[in-house]
Amino acid sequence: MTSPSPAQSAPPPILAQAGDLLVRYDVLYCDVWGVVHDGVRAYPKATDALIRFRDGGGTVILLTNAPVPVHRVVAMLEARHVSPDAYDGIVSSGEIALAHMSDAGYRRVYFIGPRARDAAFFERSAAEEADLEHADAIVCTGLNDDINETVETYREVLSRAKALGLPFVCANPDLVVDVGGRLFLCAGAIADAYAHIGGQVFWAGKPHAAAYAAAKAMAEKIRGTTVCDDRILVIGDAVRTDLTGATAAGLDALFIAGGIHRGEAMTGAEIDEAKLTTLFPAGGPSALGAMAGLAW
Repeated sequence: MTSPSPAQSAPPPILAQAGDLLVRYDVLYCDVWGVVHDGVRAYPKATDALIRFRDGGGTVILLTNAPVPVHRVVAMLEARHVSPDAYDGIVSSGEIALAHMSDAGYRRVYFIGPRARDAAFFERSAAEEADLEHADAIVCTGLNDDINETVETYREVLSRAKALGLPFVCANPDLVVDVGGRLFLCAGAIADAYAHIGGQVFWAGKPHAAAYAAAKAMAEKIRGTTVCDDRILVIGDAVRTDLTGATAAGLDALFIAGGIHRGEAMTGAEIDEAKLTTLFPAGGPSALGAMAGLAW
């Protein structure tokens, strides 16, 4: 089973339960924020579904655009009471970004991001922090202050960086994140602004190919065998990252409407069919089904 092609895409059918769909697959690439937890607490039905999938012999790879190393993702999951029994492995955009920085040989970088929240990323980086004029690249994990700043705060920095020809490493391709019902800008919003003025951006995460290649390599290592693409299901709440990435990778997908798009896809606690139609226009990515929240 494969997802509809972009030319054939249509609003996905609304599902009340996912169990019958999940058992068709061997591996899940599951988003974290908006699917497994809301930034504050775990979704019990979602974690139960993942545990049941694993109990049936499936493998769950949490595929997240969190701009931190994997050990910090584990700590964040623990803090939100996500059971370790819900997953087999984690691929984070922070790890992908760190690997890219090392491979590219960046020795001096201009960092953008909250030092306290993303301390593990900065500690893992072998590059020294430098001003723009002496940097090999910009590395961004988020806004320095996502409560009081906007993309406009960084316009001058981006213009100077473009003039210097600096590449931009985006350690979180998300544009916004939902924290307990409130939306905050992410590194992807700054990276997108840089790309729009002609800057070179390395996107370390979904929907880009590096994320899916890393997830597949991990799944095959865990399972000890090759995993065919038609045995992989992507679960996510973001059209721009999760569903677009799944479509580009040729993978089936399940859309969770109660995450980042809940205002565009739901009325109250229920999926609104009319809103869903608007969110999934012809020619865009689609999914095999849509659920308010992941549940077996």
